[in-house]
Amino acid sequence: MDELITDILQQLRTNSQSALDAHQLEALLRAHSGGTRSTSRTTQIPKRALLPYFLQAKDQNSELWQSWNITPELEARFIRSVRMKPRRSASGVATITVITRPHTCSSNCLYCPCDLRMPKSYIANEPACQRAEQAFFDPYIQVAARLRALHQMGHSTDKVELIVLGGTWSDYPISYQYWFVSELFRALNEWPASPHQSKKRLNWYHSLGLHHTEEALAAFVAPQQEAITAGTTSYNQAFHQLYDTSQPHQNAWAHMSATLDDLYKQQQKNETAACRVVGLVIETRPDTITAANLKLFRQLGCTKIQIGIQSTRQEILDANLRHMTTTQIKRAFSLIRLYGFKIHAHMMINLLGATPQSDKYDFDTFITDPGYLPDEVKLYPCALVEGTQLVEKYHKGAWLPYSKEELVDILVHDVLAAPCYVRISRMIRDISSTDILVGNKHTNLRQMVEQHLTSEDLAGRVQEIRFREINQQQVQADELTLQEYAYTTAVSDEHFLQWVTTDNNIAGFCRLSLPHWDKLSAGMCDVAADELAVQPGQAMIRELHVYGQALSLGTEGISAQHQGLGQKLLAYASTLATDAGYTSLNVISSVGTRAYYRAQGFIDAGLYQRKELQ
Repeated sequence: MDELITDILQQLRTNSQSALDAHQLEALLRAHSGGTRSTSRTTQIPKRALLPYFLQAKDQNSELWQSWNITPELEARFIRSVRMKPRRSASGVATITVITRPHTCSSNCLYCPCDLRMPKSYIANEPACQRAEQAFFDPYIQVAARLRALHQMGHSTDKVELIVLGGTWSDYPISYQYWFVSELFRALNEWPASPHQSKKRLNWYHSLGLHHTEEALAAFVAPQQEAITAGTTSYNQAFHQLYDTSQPHQNAWAHMSATLDDLYKQQQKNETAACRVVGLVIETRPDTITAANLKLFRQLGCTKIQIGIQSTRQEILDANLRHMTTTQIKRAFSLIRLYGFKIHAHMMINLLGATPQSDKYDFDTFITDPGYLPDEVKLYPCALVEGTQLVEKYHKGAWLPYSKEELVDILVHDVLAAPCYVRISRMIRDISSTDILVGNKHTNLRQMVEQHLTSEDLAGRVQEIRFREINQQQVQADELTLQEYAYTTAVSDEHFLQWVTTDNNIAGFCRLSLPHWDKLSAGMCDVAADELAVQPGQAMIRELHVYGQALSLGTEGISAQHQGLGQKLLAYASTLATDAGYTSLNVISSVGTRAYYRAQGFIDAGLYQRKELQ
């Protein structure tokens, strides 16, 4: 291993302008395998082992480290050369997904999985769920493990977006919500010591009598899970039978409680921590959205809400036992928007009662009706999973899955229809093919869609954000153009400001929201002005993001980050708000970005940061 790293460093010194490409690195790996390409597959040093060994030498073997004679610039190029899964931080931040503990759900949708090992709607075989289960759903342990994995793959963890999944966040006790988020922050604040602390926490769960082997977990839920599959009990009923009588779980869950003051202490530490939270996402349902809940979300530090819409058509919602109205959904959108959150909506294709044509119409409605207009969409097909109420509909012939061709056709339509301010983040759920009885099992559905767009010469028409992200592309600020796209919602005028390259790739953007204060104050909207946490005359920046491989805080790079693009977006947004007659500008900042906004003239103002406009 030492010789291999020495050779890589030598090649980097010879070619001092860039990192090694994949072919150059593969050639070096083969050269140190002791065999030919055909025989070296079992003996070749794996790429994933390079960076952990390199970093371990830096931390623990000063003699070896000094012998390599590594400058900071050379170290950065080495990491770029051997980094695993570079797209994970290509958006400019490192993303960490965590799962809340099993809990009942106040809804019971037709298609929703009922795995008692998980919070409702999730399945134990999903990757994030597997990690959570091994961590006893402890948020601290989950974050510490992901930090270590990202670090070993060569990703900067200075800027972290936390995504909290678990069905319906608002159904959990408030004291649990405070505790869960406090522990997320604590794990980041205590890095790099948090993996060591995780071992103590794991031992504590074991001491309570909890186990996380596959055999023990499956056996624990087996009788109740069989009853759900047979249709003789519901998830909520089985949950109470199982967990209410489990003393180890009750003992563990009794400790999962904290106060708002506990949370604030961890948030304050995170403002200057080595790993700062630059985004916090939670998941809930439209019918749980209230002004009180949104204020709580802001106290937690939340900046984006994942919300399950599934459809804009009432008959489809009713058929799938999605017990809410389109009026409720639109009001939820209005409230979320006016509180400054980014709206990440979930929509499902192929629900009971839908057709390929009606699904296209549904998406068109979603991106044109002023009551909706999301910022981000998770768009995925319905699949048949054991234990759901949809199984009976399938056996009766009432529901059938779409073909691969039909799915691709719908998704191509949706991608082409999406406006420039919408990001389609996902096209599948991470459900294992072994858990899907019937339905899409193609994990590369997005790739199929993009290949179709390319083969039909349609890629140039795509405006959707994810398709246009610069990822690891190197850009200079003077090569970019600032474009403005304005649109009107039921409660605001929205301005999407984007930095684009000559070929329309996006390097950064800002979402400026100008509320219709005259209509809100006059009671002409589905939300009243006195329900809000901001005052008439105030505008809101709901998101500011600049792309590029995640760089360490305070460092310079030639990605889009660190070139003043964010400052210019803020300045332009301030001018737009001023010209429109607004008196001040709020920003829904994350805990880890508060210092940045203070430097731009914003002051702390309750749930937001604010700047007075001239």
